[in-house]
Amino acid sequence: MSVSTDQNSSLSPAAGLRVAVISGSVRKDRMGPTIAQWVAAALDPAGAVGPAQLDLIDVAHVELPDDSLLYPGGGPKSEVADRIAAADAFVFVTPECNHSYPASLKRLIDWHYGEWRVKPATIVAYGVHGGYAAIEHLRGVLAELSVVTTRRALGLRAPWTSLDDQGRYTPDTEVTRGLTASLAELRWWAEVLADARRDRPLTN
Repeated sequence: MSVSTDQNSSLSPAAGLRVAVISGSVRKDRMGPTIAQWVAAALDPAGAVGPAQLDLIDVAHVELPDDSLLYPGGGPKSEVADRIAAADAFVFVTPECNHSYPASLKRLIDWHYGEWRVKPATIVAYGVHGGYAAIEHLRGVLAELSVVTTRRALGLRAPWTSLDDQGRYTPDTEVTRGLTASLAELRWWAEVLADARRDRPLTN
Protein backbone atom coordinates (compact mmCIF):
# COMPACT_ATOMS: atom_id res chain seq x y z
CA MET A 1 0.00 0.00 0.00
CA SER A 2 1.29 3.47 -0.78
CA VAL A 3 -0.32 6.55 0.74
CA SER A 4 0.05 9.63 -1.43
CA THR A 5 -0.74 13.29 -0.92
CA ASP A 6 0.78 14.46 -4.23
CA GLN A 7 -1.85 16.62 -5.87
CA ASN A 8 -0.32 16.20 -9.33
CA SER A 9 0.39 12.47 -9.34
CA SER A 10 -1.41 10.17 -11.75
CA LEU A 11 -2.00 6.47 -11.90
CA SER A 12 0.05 4.32 -14.25
CA PRO A 13 -1.30 0.92 -15.35
CA ALA A 14 1.36 -0.87 -13.33
CA ALA A 15 0.62 1.08 -10.17
CA GLY A 16 -2.84 -0.34 -9.63
CA LEU A 17 -6.05 1.36 -8.65
CA ARG A 18 -5.84 4.82 -7.10
CA VAL A 19 -8.39 5.18 -4.32
CA ALA A 20 -9.21 8.28 -2.31
CA VAL A 21 -10.49 7.29 1.13
CA ILE A 22 -12.40 10.28 2.47
CA SER A 23 -13.07 10.67 6.19
CA GLY A 24 -16.05 12.98 6.48
CA SER A 25 -16.38 13.88 10.17
CA VAL A 26 -14.75 16.84 11.91
CA ARG A 27 -16.02 16.12 15.41
CA LYS A 28 -13.75 15.74 18.42
CA ASP A 29 -13.01 12.10 19.35
CA ARG A 30 -14.34 10.94 15.96
CA MET A 31 -14.12 7.40 14.63
CA GLY A 32 -13.67 8.39 10.99
CA PRO A 33 -9.85 8.31 10.75
CA THR A 34 -9.72 4.99 12.61
CA ILE A 35 -12.17 3.39 10.19
CA ALA A 36 -10.40 5.00 7.22
CA GLN A 37 -7.18 3.30 8.32
CA TRP A 38 -9.04 -0.02 8.50
CA VAL A 39 -10.26 0.50 4.93
CA ALA A 40 -6.74 1.42 3.80
CA ALA A 41 -5.35 -1.78 5.30
CA ALA A 42 -7.87 -3.80 3.26
CA LEU A 43 -6.48 -2.17 0.10
CA ASP A 44 -2.94 -3.24 0.94
CA PRO A 45 -1.17 -5.36 -1.74
CA ALA A 46 -1.57 -8.36 0.55
CA GLY A 47 -5.31 -7.78 0.79
CA ALA A 48 -8.05 -9.63 -1.02
CA VAL A 49 -8.87 -6.89 -3.54
CA GLY A 50 -5.36 -6.30 -4.87
CA PRO A 51 -2.88 -3.43 -4.62
CA ALA A 52 -3.90 0.19 -4.69
CA GLN A 53 -2.44 3.63 -4.35
CA LEU A 54 -4.12 5.31 -1.40
CA ASP A 55 -4.83 8.96 -0.76
CA LEU A 56 -6.34 9.51 2.70
CA ILE A 57 -8.33 12.75 2.71
CA ASP A 58 -9.46 13.89 6.16
CA VAL A 59 -12.08 16.62 5.83
CA ALA A 60 -11.02 17.98 9.22
CA HIS A 61 -7.66 18.90 7.68
CA VAL A 62 -9.01 20.44 4.46
CA GLU A 63 -9.55 24.19 4.26
CA LEU A 64 -12.22 24.99 1.67
CA PRO A 65 -12.92 28.46 0.24
CA ASP A 66 -15.78 30.52 1.63
CA ASP A 67 -19.17 29.23 0.50
CA SER A 68 -20.14 32.69 -0.77
CA LEU A 69 -17.73 32.05 -3.66
CA LEU A 70 -19.32 28.75 -4.68
CA TYR A 71 -21.59 28.50 -7.70
CA PRO A 72 -23.05 25.41 -9.39
CA GLY A 73 -20.34 23.42 -11.10
CA GLY A 74 -17.54 25.76 -10.16
CA GLY A 75 -15.84 28.27 -7.91
CA PRO A 76 -12.27 28.77 -6.76
CA LYS A 77 -10.12 25.65 -6.96
CA SER A 78 -9.82 23.91 -3.59
CA GLU A 79 -6.58 22.60 -2.11
CA VAL A 80 -7.71 18.98 -2.67
CA ALA A 81 -9.27 19.34 -6.14
CA ASP A 82 -6.30 17.76 -7.92
CA ARG A 83 -6.20 14.85 -5.48
CA ILE A 84 -9.89 14.13 -6.03
CA ALA A 85 -9.46 14.44 -9.81
CA ALA A 86 -6.52 11.98 -9.73
CA ALA A 87 -8.55 9.26 -8.01
CA ASP A 88 -10.05 6.35 -9.93
CA ALA A 89 -12.48 5.51 -7.11
CA PHE A 90 -13.63 6.73 -3.73
CA VAL A 91 -14.48 5.29 -0.34
CA PHE A 92 -16.57 7.67 1.76
CA VAL A 93 -16.27 7.06 5.50
CA THR A 94 -19.06 8.89 7.28
CA PRO A 95 -20.96 8.92 10.54
CA GLU A 96 -24.73 9.15 10.65
CA CYS A 97 -25.73 12.51 12.12
CA ASN A 98 -29.42 13.30 12.64
CA HIS A 99 -30.48 10.61 10.17
CA SER A 100 -28.06 11.76 7.45
CA TYR A 101 -24.38 12.47 6.86
CA PRO A 102 -22.52 15.52 8.24
CA ALA A 103 -22.41 19.00 6.73
CA SER A 104 -18.60 18.83 6.64
CA LEU A 105 -18.75 16.06 4.05
CA LYS A 106 -21.47 17.82 2.04
CA ARG A 107 -19.27 20.92 1.79
CA LEU A 108 -16.37 18.88 0.42
CA ILE A 109 -18.64 17.26 -2.15
CA ASP A 110 -20.27 20.53 -3.21
CA TRP A 111 -16.94 22.29 -3.75
CA HIS A 112 -16.09 19.87 -6.56
CA TYR A 113 -17.91 18.75 -9.67
CA GLY A 114 -15.96 17.40 -12.65
CA GLU A 115 -13.50 15.74 -10.28
CA TRP A 116 -16.18 13.24 -9.22
CA ARG A 117 -17.82 12.51 -12.57
CA VAL A 118 -18.16 9.01 -13.99
CA LYS A 119 -16.20 7.39 -11.18
CA PRO A 120 -17.33 4.79 -8.64
CA ALA A 121 -17.67 5.08 -4.89
CA THR A 122 -18.53 2.85 -2.01
CA ILE A 123 -19.72 4.05 1.39
CA VAL A 124 -18.69 2.93 4.85
CA ALA A 125 -21.03 4.52 7.37
CA TYR A 126 -21.24 4.11 11.10
CA GLY A 127 -23.45 5.03 14.03
CA VAL A 128 -25.48 3.70 16.90
CA HIS A 129 -27.83 1.98 14.44
CA GLY A 130 -25.31 1.29 11.69
CA GLY A 131 -25.32 4.49 9.63
CA TYR A 132 -27.74 3.28 6.97
CA ALA A 133 -29.64 6.57 6.69
CA ALA A 134 -26.34 8.31 5.91
CA ILE A 135 -25.67 5.76 3.16
CA GLU A 136 -29.01 6.32 1.46
CA HIS A 137 -28.82 10.13 1.63
CA LEU A 138 -25.29 10.12 0.25
CA ARG A 139 -26.25 7.85 -2.67
CA GLY A 140 -28.69 10.46 -3.99
CA VAL A 141 -26.18 13.29 -3.85
CA LEU A 142 -23.47 11.23 -5.55
CA ALA A 143 -25.86 10.15 -8.31
CA GLU A 144 -26.47 13.83 -9.13
CA LEU A 145 -22.71 14.16 -9.70
CA SER A 146 -22.60 11.12 -12.04
CA VAL A 147 -20.89 8.97 -9.42
CA VAL A 148 -21.74 5.26 -9.54
CA THR A 149 -22.18 3.90 -6.02
CA THR A 150 -21.68 0.21 -5.41
CA ARG A 151 -24.68 -1.91 -4.54
CA ARG A 152 -22.75 -3.18 -1.55
CA ALA A 153 -22.18 -0.53 1.08
CA LEU A 154 -21.18 -1.12 4.66
CA GLY A 155 -22.97 0.02 7.82
CA LEU A 156 -21.05 -0.34 11.07
CA ARG A 157 -23.09 -0.53 14.24
CA ALA A 158 -21.34 1.17 17.21
CA PRO A 159 -17.79 0.55 15.92
CA TRP A 160 -16.30 2.18 19.03
CA THR A 161 -17.11 -1.06 20.86
CA SER A 162 -14.71 -3.01 18.61
CA LEU A 163 -11.40 -1.25 19.28
CA ASP A 164 -8.29 -3.11 20.42
CA ASP A 165 -5.92 -1.92 23.14
CA GLN A 166 -4.12 0.29 20.60
CA GLY A 167 -7.31 1.97 19.43
CA ARG A 168 -7.54 0.13 16.11
CA TYR A 169 -10.88 -0.99 14.70
CA THR A 170 -11.03 -4.79 14.86
CA PRO A 171 -14.47 -6.00 13.77
CA ASP A 172 -15.57 -9.59 13.47
CA THR A 173 -15.00 -11.73 10.38
CA GLU A 174 -18.43 -11.08 8.90
CA VAL A 175 -17.90 -7.31 8.88
CA THR A 176 -14.45 -7.72 7.33
CA ARG A 177 -15.93 -9.92 4.60
CA GLY A 178 -18.49 -7.20 3.92
CA LEU A 179 -15.75 -4.64 3.38
CA THR A 180 -13.85 -7.01 1.08
CA ALA A 181 -16.98 -7.54 -1.03
CA SER A 182 -17.64 -3.79 -1.28
CA LEU A 183 -14.06 -3.06 -2.32
CA ALA A 184 -14.04 -5.86 -4.89
CA GLU A 185 -17.16 -4.37 -6.47
CA LEU A 186 -15.56 -0.91 -6.33
CA ARG A 187 -12.51 -2.21 -8.20
CA TRP A 188 -14.71 -3.76 -10.92
CA TRP A 189 -16.54 -0.47 -11.46
CA ALA A 190 -13.28 1.50 -11.39
CA GLU A 191 -11.83 -0.59 -14.22
CA VAL A 192 -15.02 -0.43 -16.30
CA LEU A 193 -15.47 3.31 -15.87
CA ALA A 194 -11.79 4.09 -16.51
CA ASP A 195 -12.19 2.42 -19.91
CA ALA A 196 -15.43 4.30 -20.53
CA ARG A 197 -13.93 7.69 -19.64
CA ARG A 198 -11.11 7.02 -22.09
CA ASP A 199 -13.09 5.48 -24.97
CA ARG A 200 -16.57 7.00 -24.61
CA PRO A 201 -16.30 10.20 -22.54
CA LEU A 202 -19.53 11.63 -21.18
CA THR A 203 -20.18 14.94 -22.90
CA ASN A 204 -23.25 16.27 -21.08
